[in-house]
Order: sequence, then C-alpha cells, then structure tokens
Amino acid sequence: MIASRNGMGEWRGMVAGTTFKLGETRSSHCCYCSMQCGLEVHAAEGGAGLTIKPSPDFPVATGRLCQKGLNAHQHVLHAGRLSAPRSRKYVGDAWSPVSWGHALDEIAASIESIQQQYGKDAVSIYGGGSLTNEVCYLLGKFARVGLGTKYIDYNGRYCMSSAAAASHLAFGIDRGMSMPLSEIPKAQYIILAGTNIAECQPTMMPYIMEAKKNKAIIVTIDPRNTMTSKVADIHVRLQPGFDSVFVNGLLNVIIQEKLYDERFVNDRTNGFAELARAVEVYTPDRVQQITGVLEGVIRTVARGFAKAKTGIVLTARGLEQQVNGVEHALNYMNLSLLTGKIGKEGCGFGSVTGQANGQGGREHGLKADQLPGYKSIEDPEARRYVSEVWGIREEELPRKGVSAYEMLQKADAGEIKAMIVIGSNPVVSSPNSSLVERALSKLELLIVVDMFETETAEYAHWLLPSTSFLEVEGTMTNLEGRVFHRGQPLQPPEGCMSDVQLVCELAERLGRGAYFRYESSEDIFNELARASAGGKADYSGITYDRLKREKGLFWPCPSQDHPGTPHMFRDKFNLPDGKAKLHPITPQMPAEPVEREYPYVLTTGRLPNHYLSGTQTRRSESLMKKAPVPVAEIHPALAQRLGMRVGSKLRLTSKRGALVFDVKVTEGIHPRTIFVPFHWGGELSINRLTNDALHPISRMPEFKICAVRAERVD
Repeated sequence: MIASRNGMGEWRGMVAGTTFKLGETRSSHCCYCSMQCGLEVHAAEGGAGLTIKPSPDFPVATGRLCQKGLNAHQHVLHAGRLSAPRSRKYVGDAWSPVSWGHALDEIAASIESIQQQYGKDAVSIYGGGSLTNEVCYLLGKFARVGLGTKYIDYNGRYCMSSAAAASHLAFGIDRGMSMPLSEIPKAQYIILAGTNIAECQPTMMPYIMEAKKNKAIIVTIDPRNTMTSKVADIHVRLQPGFDSVFVNGLLNVIIQEKLYDERFVNDRTNGFAELARAVEVYTPDRVQQITGVLEGVIRTVARGFAKAKTGIVLTARGLEQQVNGVEHALNYMNLSLLTGKIGKEGCGFGSVTGQANGQGGREHGLKADQLPGYKSIEDPEARRYVSEVWGIREEELPRKGVSAYEMLQKADAGEIKAMIVIGSNPVVSSPNSSLVERALSKLELLIVVDMFETETAEYAHWLLPSTSFLEVEGTMTNLEGRVFHRGQPLQPPEGCMSDVQLVCELAERLGRGAYFRYESSEDIFNELARASAGGKADYSGITYDRLKREKGLFWPCPSQDHPGTPHMFRDKFNLPDGKAKLHPITPQMPAEPVEREYPYVLTTGRLPNHYLSGTQTRRSESLMKKAPVPVAEIHPALAQRLGMRVGSKLRLTSKRGALVFDVKVTEGIHPRTIFVPFHWGGELSINRLTNDALHPISRMPEFKICAVRAERVD
C-alpha cells in the first residue's frame, strides 16, 4: 500500500484508492478461524501499509488477536493477487487476460451448452466455509434457481458434518456450541477431545485459562502433546480411532457407580437402558487393554466429570474426521447428557467449528440437502415456503444432491461436466487428492473464483479474481451461533468483482436475472432472514440494524422483539418429544486399519501459523517465516527403529502414494502415530496420502486415520 497526504489532511491508500483520514479506524473481523475476532484496520502514515489491531469492544475475545489475525492484511496486499479474469481453452495452456464482460458472456454460453447437451445436473457448485452468510445463501439459491442443478456442496463438509449429524441425532438441532463462550469460566470440569484450541483457536484459550484460574480441572484427549495439553491437569494420549471405546469406559464407571444425574436422565432424555447395556462390557480394565489408557485414569476422569457441579465437553476434528466420527461425537454427547451437564449455567456441549463461517454456510443452503434456515430440501413444507420466497414453482426446485467429495467422484466418473469452485481449494483440502486432480482434469468447464492462482486453478479454464474479506460487507456466524455484521474497510482493487456481483451478473446472462436483483448485501440478508423463518436456524428476527446495535445475536431469533438464544436446551431439546436421545455406541474399526505392510497411523491437522489449504497464509510473509514447510512428527521409538540421523528425512507411503517430509522427533506423540500438517500443495500435500472413505451418514472423509509405511531417506 502506498499513501500520500492531500490538502485535507488525509492519507490516501493505494489499495483500490481507499481513503483513510489521518488516525481513522475501520472495523471488521478476522478472516480465519471460527472465533471471528473483531479487528481494527489502520492506515500507517507515510506509506508503510495497513496495520491490524484487535477490537476493544467486540464481545468475543475482546482486545485479542492471534498471530494470524494480526497479519490478516498481508495476503490482501500481496503482489500475486489476480487483477483481471483469465481464460484458456485447454488446461496447461498459457492464461489470457480478458474483460469481465467477455468472461461472463463466454462462461454463461458454456454453461448453457453443457446443460443443453447433458442436462441441468451436469453443472455443479463447490463453495467455501469462509464465505459470508449472504454469499452462502446466494450460491444455494443460484444453484437451484439460476442453474437448476441439485449439485452444490462446500468444503465445510470436511469440517463439521460429523458433529452436525450427531447433534441432530442427539439434540434435534445443530449449533456448534450450546452455550456462549462466557460459560466456560464457570465450568468446574472441562473435557477437550480431539481439539487443539491453543493452536487452532488461540483467542479461545483465555476462557479456558480463566476457568483454570477458578480451579477447574482440564482434561485433554489427543494422540499428541499439544500447546493445549500443556495447560491440562490430565492428558489422555489416545491413538486415533479409539474415542468411542474410551468414552464407553467413562460411561461404564458413571453408570456402575450411579454417578449419573438420575432426574435429568429420566425427565429429559430417552435411551438410558439401551446405553447402560451397551457400555456394560466396557469396564475400565477392558478399556485399558484395548486403548492403553490406565484404568485409574479412566476412573478419575469419569468420577471427576460426573461429580463436578458444572462441566463442559468440547470436541473437534480429531475425532470427527473419521468413518466413525458421528459415533464418536454422539458418545461425547452421551457423556454430557448422562451427567446432566447441558442446558445449565456453566455447562454445555460444543463442537469447535474450524472455518470462519462453517456454521453459517451449512445453515443457509450451501449443503447438498438443505435450504435456508437449516430446512431439509426434501421437506414438502420447506420446499413450498422457500419456493414462494424465491418466486418459483415448487416443482422447479431440485432435490438433494451429494456431498463435496462425492461431487468430485461424479466428475471423475463423467457425470458432472462443469464446476464452479468459489472460496475453496479442493486439490489441497480433499483426501486422496490425486483422484481430485484427475476428476478436475476431466471437466469440460472448470471456473475457479479466488484471489490467487491456487492449486485447483491449475486445472481451470476460467480464473476469476475475487475480493478479500476487507473488501466486502456481510454477516458471519461464529462457533457459538452468534450472528454479527462484518464491515467493509476497503474498496476492492480494480479488476476484482465481489462474489455477490459475480453471481448476479451470471444469473442475468443465464436469463434468470429477475430472481437476483439486489441493491446491497443487506437486501440479500433480509431475504435470507425471511427464507429462514420457521427453520431450526431461524434468522427472521435479525436485521443489520440490530446486529450493529447489539454487536451480534444468537440464533434462533424468530422475531424482531426476540433477544436471541445464547443458551440452548434450557427447557427442552429439539426432538419431537422435547427430550434428548442417548445413543448406545458399539465401537467399530476404521476404514483402513494398520497392517504388516502399513503398520503406522498417519493423522493430520493444523498449525498455529496456517489456515486450511494455506491459500492465504502461505502468502503472508510473517506467517511463512515461522512455518515454511510441513514437518512430520514421530516418536523417538519410531525414529530409533528407522535409524534416523541428523539430516534424515521421512518417506511416508500409503495405498495412494508416497511423499517425503522433514522430521521432528518428539516424545509428545503416540508411539504408533505420525502427524503431518495439511496446509501445503504439490509434493508437500499430505492429502495425497489420506483415505477418502466416507462416513455413511455425514459423508465426512477419514482424514484422521490412514495406514502408512515409514522409511528413512538420507
């Protein structure tokens, strides 16, 4: 950014000509994790660029930002940003810059040609979990009304789908957390399972530390010793895949010693007898034999959590990104329900959402089977109502499609011929990414909408420059279910088009423009709110004015005079009889157990310096300095077995391929587990090795368990 002083005492930034008055502050929110911390954008005097500071008044993580948040502007100002649409006839050819008018005309013509030849469902949309609620809603509407296709899903399928499915089964509704973050310091006992909050949601840690200061017991369950486990009173180093076995051991102790909340179980749940029978054989001694977790630890955790007056369970992808992930999540929900620690002060269950707007994305139409407000696209009343809001006949509304990865499989099979990828990088973020590359290369039309030429764009025919989070207005929904307004501090650079404008312009050229006439993002939100009315995620009482005035509202919020719902399940659950459902879980094997040829478990995860596929953070100089390449973590016992020496690297081989990584030897990992972060592409992309087996309900891939062979490379 370049700045210069004019006669009015202003500093004019050369980021799309955005003008800042001297000392002016503009508010927005971080683009990264689900905390969605408030931030302030300042123009540095003298042309030094932008400065990001934490917001002093947003009620989440007030006055705090992590290293990603403090550097969130760096990718916005990166020299590699796209500045004009690009096209090419064949993948591998050189790009040619074109005008927006030409690009949109040609893309619309190609879509029409493909649909005339192969049918409406030959075209698909692959969205992202960091898009605003307005864009998520608009993409869902565009797929069904603009394109007439059933094929739309988003990368949030890889994030929250298992927890969401479990929440619907246990509680009848899916909101990431049943309570606000402000309840955490009131909890006397906190279980953190498969979640590394200190590195993935760092600004959430002060809530945990305040609870610890208040004498809370903290238990972490993870195959690695993490920054989060360092603050724990008890760390359970559990190999991936064994969560349901471990929790069955906890439930066994609680039931056998009659430590459960009998009144809560009788009055507010169903299924206790079936659960008791299911866990009867999972004695602490047997669970120790299966998992290696000491019997005494199992009893200590079970008794401690059950006897505490207040308690919270938080889970995340470590246990959910598995073919048994729904069952693992259900069992931790069983723990909360059995002890009556939900719907009360200082109590609750939460699945810690990973992406910036992973919650909002699945609520308003980006998922294959959903309409706005978390309504099922197969529900006759929901179809009738939403069709009326959209001004179409119900019979025009497509039925449900398939999950994100299954869309890629259909592209590989030749059923899907065209795809619009917006706000996502599936070549890096999907499992078994060699299949993804092959599938995308078969498409007759691939349109990638992004700020940069991503790994996915290598297979595109059209590359369209999008705006950054600082250049668009909209709303987001954070991990608590708090909806808030995100302002627009900067104007888009010349040549970039907002996602909203892109969708509306394309709809116009497809002859569906009458359904996409909006004056502002607020217009879109108002329609979203109306379409969501009566749904589980009811936003109909939320307005921009209220969000700005009240600094966010929790859904459901069904009317203008409704205060929102910070605390879920105070009086009843969302299943038909108002009671929650306890689910007996019989632990199952992973899709790919270890074997003689592949004797180790590969698991993947985040680093504190990076986010998702790294499209943004790998273009932040400050963040890349701290983590320029992925490093595999192995236990000293494995290092000794392989004869690792100084300078040695590690070759990992799965049934899908082989890659070589730098190595870190640490005692802080399970001896038979290998960890590699997933933020890189190409020959550093660990998802070339991961397993694409899907959970039968959530369609979540098994990222967290992959059988591998390990070899030393000198």
